[in-house]
Amino acid sequence: MPQRAFSLPFACFAVTIGFGSAPIVHNRACAAESITAPVIMPVPSTLHALSGASQLPQTIAVQWVGQKNSFLEQALERFRIRLEKLSGQRINFIPSTQKKTEFTVTLNSKTAGTALPNINTQEDYSLQITDKNLILTAENPFGIVRGFSSALQLVERHTNTAQIRHAFIDDTPRFKWRGLMVDVSRHFMSLAALMRQIDAMEMVKFNVLHLHLSDGQGFRVESHLFPRLQSIASHGQYYTQKQIRFLITYAAQRGIRIVPEFDTPGHTFALLEAYPRYAAQAPLNMQDRAEKNRAALDPTNPATYRFVTALYGEMAALFPDAYFHIGGDEVVAKQWTGSAPIQAYMQAHHIKTPADLQANFTRRVAASLAQHHKTIIGWDEIAAADLPNNTVVEVWRGAAHTATATAAGHPVIVSDGYYLDKLRAASDYYAQDPLENTAATRAEAAATAQTTGPGGTLITQVDAPTAPLSEAQTHLVLGTEGALWTEIVSEEMLDARLWPRAAALAERFWSPGSMCDPTTLYPRLAIMQDKLELLGLESRANTNRMLSRLAPGETEAARTLLSATAPVRNYAHNHEFLQIRHKVTATEQNLTELADIASPDSFEAERFNQQAAAFVNGQTNLKASLMAYLTQWAANDAAFVTAASKHPALTPALPTSHQLKALAQIGLAALNKVPSQSWLESAKATLGQAQSERAASATTKVVTNTPQPAADLINSIVPGIESLLSYAEQANPPAAPPHP
Repeated sequence: MPQRAFSLPFACFAVTIGFGSAPIVHNRACAAESITAPVIMPVPSTLHALSGASQLPQTIAVQWVGQKNSFLEQALERFRIRLEKLSGQRINFIPSTQKKTEFTVTLNSKTAGTALPNINTQEDYSLQITDKNLILTAENPFGIVRGFSSALQLVERHTNTAQIRHAFIDDTPRFKWRGLMVDVSRHFMSLAALMRQIDAMEMVKFNVLHLHLSDGQGFRVESHLFPRLQSIASHGQYYTQKQIRFLITYAAQRGIRIVPEFDTPGHTFALLEAYPRYAAQAPLNMQDRAEKNRAALDPTNPATYRFVTALYGEMAALFPDAYFHIGGDEVVAKQWTGSAPIQAYMQAHHIKTPADLQANFTRRVAASLAQHHKTIIGWDEIAAADLPNNTVVEVWRGAAHTATATAAGHPVIVSDGYYLDKLRAASDYYAQDPLENTAATRAEAAATAQTTGPGGTLITQVDAPTAPLSEAQTHLVLGTEGALWTEIVSEEMLDARLWPRAAALAERFWSPGSMCDPTTLYPRLAIMQDKLELLGLESRANTNRMLSRLAPGETEAARTLLSATAPVRNYAHNHEFLQIRHKVTATEQNLTELADIASPDSFEAERFNQQAAAFVNGQTNLKASLMAYLTQWAANDAAFVTAASKHPALTPALPTSHQLKALAQIGLAALNKVPSQSWLESAKATLGQAQSERAASATTKVVTNTPQPAADLINSIVPGIESLLSYAEQANPPAAPPHP
């Protein structure tokens, strides 16, 4: 197939994937010969697009140039199956020696690689797709896996056929550690659910799944040494060791490492339910739900160390990765200061503070794990201890801790700023570079760091740095993780609470910072989410199921409301979190409401907001599209009222629906540029109320003492209405007062 045989650097692409706006040309100088950029997430470090595409035949030849082994053959079969799903047609691979075909896939893995990936595994790859060939070259099979993920995103369906775009790609990751942390203690996630996430992670080039396997709500791995952990501490939900080994292999085949976390000495309520003799304070308070976040081990009891070292030794043998996460976060000081025996021990051993006591514990645990050839990871509280330089600090309380830990010579993983359970929009996470330390991120981190209520946590906070990281410190940043704590995430919510926002994080973690383009993020995320759903994610299926539970047979009005709304952010929807902060009795939260179904990112609302901004900047051809959105949202209120009259679970969101109608009517009137001055004042008041409700969960600090809107929902179209109201006001300036 003929093609324009020129290649352009990524900066010259015309990205024609905006939500109804004109193509965004990254470099005006080359606009005349721009090519519609293929959508690949994460954006490759070097991408040259060609104008052609090859039709995908049903039979494709495969040529092996370098290594060939079972790992690569399994990866190739996954590639074939995904090609079928994305192309909508049967695909058959045959050896290139069997017969001549219209298209050939050539694979060149220069080395056989290792059975399991490790932190130093090379993931670079080179991909060339031309008329009759797809040539994929990498140093090892894991690079081949990364190249397959990019190639799949070049598949497009056309009339009666499927095509694959022509491109040259040379790609390498920015960070060697690109992870997702999933908390399976607060809410257990089945093996099938984790496998779905691993499949999606492979598509966007994550390489670490960090599993938070123990906390106050449950201990989730079978122990042969301590069987009460599964019979009591798991509450019936745990992974057998056989299942863990299967999951490790499943992830490794996709270039993903499983890093376990067993949290000590705090967050140990479930563990202590099974073995209360190791508790700092006994008996455990079984009546107060908040106690599940407070219970701690007794680090002064020699038997505690024997227990922890034996348990960690068993788990170290089960999980082959070189890194082992020991938690170490949020130890409630009163667990130790309120114990007379512990205080006596501290006095006798000249241990001045609870932080010093934890440091002793951490050093002993680290030494025991070193005997199993493990490098420990801990949340940034562990940095208070004098630990070996190779100890990895996972920073969650602000970039000041990144600076402090790297200055002390410790490798760092950054999760601060990437807590997905805060329910912030993808654009918020995407805007933050892992190496940045802004005033806004420092303030938010400080507010987040106090989460355990009465008693407080051990204070090891440090002042914010005044200078950026040095080159040596930057090299100690191994990478970063997105984190999903699951206090208010059930299994049927998992896919939708991770994706598509996790894809935005994946790009931040893989792609050069200069290539992370926020102006095209949402249209690209929409495309990526569609492909991930085709390949097995269940976000939409689960959302539909949850809506059907609330309003069987009448889900459309609720669905339309959710297309323009989002859940409140920054833990405002986590009622137990707020109860603990306010020192009131914590209660279990129902996770089947509209706020649990609502997405932090509505593609419809974001499309509307982008179109409204483009419209007021001169793209008047978007008026019809804006009118269609606004008309639908304005009319939906009547349908929602009717549905709520039959389905009481919808009733709490009636004020949200009424507000959406009012905002939509403002937008419709503004588009016609005929409002009166009195109307403008009324519209500003209505918009101001919606703005205030959004501001009520703008930061974690604000959330603590600010009432939240009805049903924990905020209107996501506020930015677009702001644009249109400003447009109307400019078209109808207030009359000048008469001269005296």
